[in-house]
Amino acid sequence: MVEQATRAAIVPKRIQAPEGKPLRLDLGCGDNKAEGYYGIDIAACAAVDYTHDLNAFPWPIDDATVDEIRCSHFFEHLTGAQRIRFMEECFRVLKAGAKMAIAVPHHNSNRAIQDPTHQWPPVCEQSFLYFNAKWMEDNKLQHYGIKCDFDFSYGYSMDPDVAVRNAEYQQYAIKHLSNSALDLHVTLTKRG
Repeated sequence: MVEQATRAAIVPKRIQAPEGKPLRLDLGCGDNKAEGYYGIDIAACAAVDYTHDLNAFPWPIDDATVDEIRCSHFFEHLTGAQRIRFMEECFRVLKAGAKMAIAVPHHNSNRAIQDPTHQWPPVCEQSFLYFNAKWMEDNKLQHYGIKCDFDFSYGYSMDPDVAVRNAEYQQYAIKHLSNSALDLHVTLTKRG
């Protein structure tokens, strides 16, 4: 599995950064791993560097050792409970201030419901509020017991016909018209 010196090292089945390099993970990458990332997936695809069930916790990664996470079109395949545990595990392995990018189908797009392996509910912008400790405290939801704390921002991949329109129309379309926003792109930053 570890053919190149720049790939992450597996020491007693633990994933670690290559010597002098950042540890950048592409979680649930399948055969679509981003360049410069270490791919982890349950499927032993050609692009996968380490085969692991991301629902088997804890992951074979030490606390606060990961510099960056990418997760494109995997998160929506998790159940609500699995999403919470996944986010807690990302929080555990990321360094303070490290970023994680998640791409999912926009909840108001057919892409969110076309795949029979997508789980309910579809992911929306507000789904990520539950991974911010201050918001949870302000809304008296600490009894949920979610153990992570991320700030986040988001943007969209737009339908080409909507993407050429002005910003006001795009915002109207995202809110009111199905299939205007195709994907939701969320950038989370680990607090603490």
